[in-house]
Amino acid sequence: MNLIKNDLLLRTLRKEKTERIPVWFMRQAGRYLPDYIKLREKYSFFERVRNPQLAAEITVMPVKQVGVDAAILFSDILVIAQALGVDVEILEGKGPVIADPIRTKEQVEKLDPANTAEVLSYALPTTKAVKDALENEVPLIGFCGSPWTLLCYMVEGKGSKDFAKAKQFCYQHPDLAAKLLDKITEASIIYLNMQIQAGVDTIQIFDSWGGLLSPSDYRKFSLPYLDKIVKAIQPKVPVILFAKGGWFALAELQATGASALGLDWTIEPSVAKKMTGSAVLQGNLDPIVLLGPAKNVEQETITMVKNFGVGNYIANLGHGVLPQTPFDNAKTFVETVKNFRM
Repeated sequence: MNLIKNDLLLRTLRKEKTERIPVWFMRQAGRYLPDYIKLREKYSFFERVRNPQLAAEITVMPVKQVGVDAAILFSDILVIAQALGVDVEILEGKGPVIADPIRTKEQVEKLDPANTAEVLSYALPTTKAVKDALENEVPLIGFCGSPWTLLCYMVEGKGSKDFAKAKQFCYQHPDLAAKLLDKITEASIIYLNMQIQAGVDTIQIFDSWGGLLSPSDYRKFSLPYLDKIVKAIQPKVPVILFAKGGWFALAELQATGASALGLDWTIEPSVAKKMTGSAVLQGNLDPIVLLGPAKNVEQETITMVKNFGVGNYIANLGHGVLPQTPFDNAKTFVETVKNFRM
């Protein structure tokens, strides 16, 4: 096995001492990169995801151009819905659209995790191509969405501010919701194992809509399924759990045994540390800061890293980088972290 030249992220996940804070950010291979926009104009979203050469080129872009300490596989959380037999379209400017949302017992019964490896068979050659293209410079992060977040899209049929139809479905049909969540969990574990087989070094689980649930509903509809995935994957590679808006569940997320916890910008570092003790934390600059003047990006980034401190910390944004982010500001964020010393 070839050693990774810059293994700051992996050493931090193992709670080892590092010479500086590692930095990467969510959606870093995306719409703020001019070279990505050129590819987007030529190929559809899922063409980019399924083509090994394109996925490799896109995944490596931010490593070479922005200087981040890790790459994250170019894909989408909704490939799991496709694996289960749901037709998903990603429309530029609109996001995901599911023409036939999952709302009935018959639809849930039809979903089949057993087909995951076959439907997502492109994941193996694509992930291997990405890994080869990285040439052991930095670790590769694989990922999936949380079962709850997938349920939100699959039942709602599209993005939403409150996912009211998805929540209503869970309240009206709790047993059916549990069955759907189980199937998503099973498919997710198969898919993550495929990514690990192809060479990813760590996994992040995105619970993007966890914060829409009350603490008691979170314990019912999200936490048990996250726990199941972590228990299946963590023995093989480290797992980072990111629950946007889920600060109230940090201690319970930590209890899953995950290697690190991602934070959004709505929680103070001191509060997160108090809730989790010596856990490895990741985050949490508001992505909108990157839309402001470069001097402000630098100041806010320095304040953030000072508040977290060096050790058991991975610098990141509190959610994905916004498409209108100036490329130079993304670079300023990364370079400010890399130059920071206590």
